[in-house]
Amino acid sequence: MQAENKNNIKTVSFGCRLNTLESEKIKNMLENAGLCGIVVNTCSVTGEAERQSGQSVRKLARQNPNTPIFVTGCGATRNPELFAKIPNTFVISNFDKMNLAAYMTALGENNCGNSCLFSVEETGQENNLSKKFVQIQNGCNHQCTYCITRLLRGPSVSFEYKDILTDVRNAIDDGFNEIVLTGVDTASYISKHNGKTMLLSDLCNQLLTDIPELKRLRLSSVDPAVPAIYDIIEMMKSEPRFMPHLHLSMQSGSDTILKSMLRRHNAETVRELVNASENKISFSWDIICGFPGETDELFQETLDLVHELKPIKIHAFPYSIRPGTIAAEMPNQVNRFVSKQRVKIITDAAEQNMHEFMKKQIGQTVSVLVESDNMARTPDDIPLQIAGKTVPERTICNVKITGLDDTENVMCAIPIV
Repeated sequence: MQAENKNNIKTVSFGCRLNTLESEKIKNMLENAGLCGIVVNTCSVTGEAERQSGQSVRKLARQNPNTPIFVTGCGATRNPELFAKIPNTFVISNFDKMNLAAYMTALGENNCGNSCLFSVEETGQENNLSKKFVQIQNGCNHQCTYCITRLLRGPSVSFEYKDILTDVRNAIDDGFNEIVLTGVDTASYISKHNGKTMLLSDLCNQLLTDIPELKRLRLSSVDPAVPAIYDIIEMMKSEPRFMPHLHLSMQSGSDTILKSMLRRHNAETVRELVNASENKISFSWDIICGFPGETDELFQETLDLVHELKPIKIHAFPYSIRPGTIAAEMPNQVNRFVSKQRVKIITDAAEQNMHEFMKKQIGQTVSVLVESDNMARTPDDIPLQIAGKTVPERTICNVKITGLDDTENVMCAIPIV
């Protein structure tokens, strides 16, 4: 099957930013092979994410009856039967998603007509951002009791430095001024470079050294238990091109729950990280609410830690039973309604932290990355609206913070000429 022209692969991505990044790579691979079709990169981190993936594929199949639909990602890997029975759908597991032969084999003798791809719009968030995400590893070696992703993506595999270096340089050549390093377990990165062991902190330092034109480097979510995180904090404090914000995969602030999750850190670990930052770095967290055995008292421990350490953002979500995980068989499952209530409580507390943090920024001059419509991001990854004439996307410029827009929960600023 040959596509008549380029841009004949459409993508729909669910879940993490890594899925969107991988969809872009799959799209390029299939287009270069002359194929046409729709790629749906599914998510299975929660039952709701999996349900939405299935719903989307069924809708796409109805809208595009002559179009091959390649379904990959964690949802398709965990529950291939859910998708395989949908017409014109071909399931590609996570372990084959970057293998062109898997798509060619799946297609066989099937063809798509000239009417394909008329009713689906590409969801490539990656292309709409001013920052570029670069994958540095895949998979995970840890045994967190709630997590299905590690089972669906396999063990941790770190990419070679030369390939990461090429990806970053290509992104800069394409006009990106901010690079975000990402992966399934970004903090576990380890490879060899020039005969020496390279950890995540070494990787960041080497990129900043080898690419002086790299203006902003940022990390996606990191595990707070990794020893190299202290080196990262020191670099963020001393290197202005390394954005001073850490998103920690906390999951809970209760030592009892963290132990039940088989996480490798505790509340004191995070206190020490915050102390080491010397108020020069901001933090955001992931929090799972309603993990099995989380009583009101244990939830309060998490909430107390939020008030104490004041992360400026929290991605809170209710615990979702994932068949095949240890936590799915644990006693004392928490009512879903209670879990959602706790999500709101945690989210409200984080928003208050953010509001207090933003108020302290008023009057300061900061360097921001412009995204679109004069919206920009500060080094702490806080949204900011620039007044006045339009500033081109991907521009890095200095602005003075003049106040807050409480209705939009963003800071207001004027450009510094």
